[in-house]
Amino acid sequence: MELFEFMKEITIQAGSNIRQKLNEPLLIETKSNANDLVTNMDKETERFLYETIMNTYPEHKIIGEEGSGKDINDLSGTVWIIDPIDGTLNFVHQSENFAISVGVFIDGKKYAGVIYDVMRDKLYSACAGHGAYLNDSPIAPLTHTALKQSIVSINPNWLTKPYTAPIYSPIVVDSRSARSYGSAALDFAYVATGKVNAYITLRLHPWDFAGGLIIAEEVGAVVTNQLDESLNMLHANSILVANKALHHEIYNNYMKPFQSELLTIHQGRFHNR
Repeated sequence: MELFEFMKEITIQAGSNIRQKLNEPLLIETKSNANDLVTNMDKETERFLYETIMNTYPEHKIIGEEGSGKDINDLSGTVWIIDPIDGTLNFVHQSENFAISVGVFIDGKKYAGVIYDVMRDKLYSACAGHGAYLNDSPIAPLTHTALKQSIVSINPNWLTKPYTAPIYSPIVVDSRSARSYGSAALDFAYVATGKVNAYITLRLHPWDFAGGLIIAEEVGAVVTNQLDESLNMLHANSILVANKALHHEIYNNYMKPFQSELLTIHQGRFHNR
């Protein structure tokens, strides 16, 4: 458990560093498009985590959103998958509703996940096989819900695109309600704690979901892509995460009828990180 404690410690310290510098000027750049932002704080946070890990565990490998270790092509050894600020748009516009996400895998097997809601000082964590926690309190196993009783988290953009609206709109219509939080890591944490019952999105990178996958599965969530397959930790994936009964209902009743369409989307979009 020494490594797990180290994960939590450095993640909390990274969050503290962000809070201390929150009022300093931000340098904002774009990546793949005008809404895909990266700031100097994203880069500084990843650098802090990278250097701290390497100084303590020089034999470990790191995949970071902002460039650390992106040439890693397998999960042999101990691999850290890091998003220094998940929800950068929220960070820039709201100064809240963002998180640091860290997942560690050892020889391809889940070891531990950490999600730190920086501005609320809430640490979601799980070491595989040992339960999940919110700060120091155990997170209860998930209860089953039906879609009509459930809140679903989904980016409304997917409801407006002609190739995805027919798939996702009926899910929203038949649910109790829908939400959009703008941070995949927090969406996983909210499913794990029952704040929402399902999270659906078409494209996430490993750093977006590595920590959340471990936490959510530890409390009984089912996490797959939208073809009902296990997630690939080295490539982009679509996401369906929910309590077991709800995952079964959404996949079988709403996604399975669109498998040919979803398969075409996957073949076109998910060939690399």
